[in-house]
Amino acid sequence: MSEKKERRILVAVDEGEESMHALSWCLNNLVHPNSDDTLILLYCKAPRPVYTALDGAGGYLFSADVSAAMERYSDQVADSVMEKAKKLCANAQQQQVKVETRVENGDARDAICEAAEKLGADVLVMGSHGYGVIKRAFLGSVSNHCAQKAKCPVLIVKKPKS
Repeated sequence: MSEKKERRILVAVDEGEESMHALSWCLNNLVHPNSDDTLILLYCKAPRPVYTALDGAGGYLFSADVSAAMERYSDQVADSVMEKAKKLCANAQQQQVKVETRVENGDARDAICEAAEKLGADVLVMGSHGYGVIKRAFLGSVSNHCAQKAKCPVLIVKKPKS
């Protein structure tokens, strides 16, 4: 008799439809009802820009009030994204699938790869914006970076064009 192994499925979520589509796809195709699977929802808060008077570009020093307001806004965005993701997972939780949430700070490319390793993810699921070659060259691709650097399999779900 084969022993059931818990799978740790890490899903990177953000404000975009693409990540919610990837989460929905994962729930419909990858997560098994009544299994020992754990679905981990990960949101990465971008690092705050820090400008100083010493940067030579006439930068800015943010007051404590402005910094606190920026941090509150960042927390509100993270909470909003996680609430939306948890609502998508409500049906999975009824089927006894464990759902955890994590919010990490830092550049999404590195934070996602580090979290996948730290959390022992068996698979990383991500959405794709479907940028073309030129846009991807300028903006970079988080999913492409993670596909190259993550130490676990990476499943990139592309949203179909409607």
